[in-house]
Amino acid sequence: MAIDTIRWTGDAVRIIDQTLLPNELVYLDCKDVKTLWDAIKTLKVRGAPALGIAAAYGVVLGIKDYKGTDTPKFVKHVCDLCDYIGKSRPTAVNLFNALAQMRGLVLYNPDKPVQILKAVLEAEANAIFEEDRAVCRSMGKHGASLIKNGMTCMTVCNAGALATADYGTALGVFYAAKEAGKKFRVFALETRPLLQGARLTAWELQKNKIDVTLICDNMAASVMRNIGIDLIFAGADRIASNGDAANKIGTYMLGVLAKHHKVPFYIVAPKTTFDLKIKTGKDIPIEERSPEEVTHFGLRPTAPKGIKVFNPAFDVTPNELIAGIVTEYGIIRKLDAKNIRNVLTK
Repeated sequence: MAIDTIRWTGDAVRIIDQTLLPNELVYLDCKDVKTLWDAIKTLKVRGAPALGIAAAYGVVLGIKDYKGTDTPKFVKHVCDLCDYIGKSRPTAVNLFNALAQMRGLVLYNPDKPVQILKAVLEAEANAIFEEDRAVCRSMGKHGASLIKNGMTCMTVCNAGALATADYGTALGVFYAAKEAGKKFRVFALETRPLLQGARLTAWELQKNKIDVTLICDNMAASVMRNIGIDLIFAGADRIASNGDAANKIGTYMLGVLAKHHKVPFYIVAPKTTFDLKIKTGKDIPIEERSPEEVTHFGLRPTAPKGIKVFNPAFDVTPNELIAGIVTEYGIIRKLDAKNIRNVLTK
């Protein structure tokens, strides 16, 4: 799908303002780190791989106008930038992995001149961007091998071009299958409370001429039973070393329903989404967002004033509900810490 979700222009990080989709396709130029931080926090840019890219380019943005020549002071400036950007959202590990790469470059090169370090950091951010494009294509190809003509698939949230530098993780599977000439259809969950499925995934798939039907989240079980679903694909924001996967709230529900209806449930995510430092999904930090996302639809109140609200942005699907994790290295089917580490590090 030909769409630039995020791009470094040379003096700004250009993103699609995803809060305006599907009604308006508007590009926003973030010319300072504060603007980019706010864009990440308010979901103008979102999706684990895209957040990693945004974080890397955020560092480049933050050093663009740095005038000093003292390397230790510059190193501290970069580390402070990484700390600041890392506070924007807590769950998507791609963001922290990208920041660790950028931080590592200056920490391990403390004797290089500032101008050299600035050039190296920009080159690294560009490399993170280009790597994600290649990884999306590889994941798409591996995942598309699962789809056969006539199948009906399901997905939740948005794990497509709007979440990456190319055509996505879970939705990349559909794009690759279409490019391979396969005929299939997709049911997309609306994904409450912010409707990323309705606003973003439905928009993407329709734009790419893929047969897509939008359903409310609470229709998933009925569709599985009465219409029939062959495969479910979802993205992820962080995957523990044992294969437990955190994704948009509602994904765990799909995993449970898939198990009951005997539907293979796959996570599609790159190596950068794995957090091998944590043992299980219980260790994944879950972001809790504003109550207004639940109590309002746009600016219109949809719940009693003062009602208590619980609004976690993500849930964790345990590995026993996952048929496999589609990565750039292939499909990992044996989900235990030893095998996952072997696949990702061999």
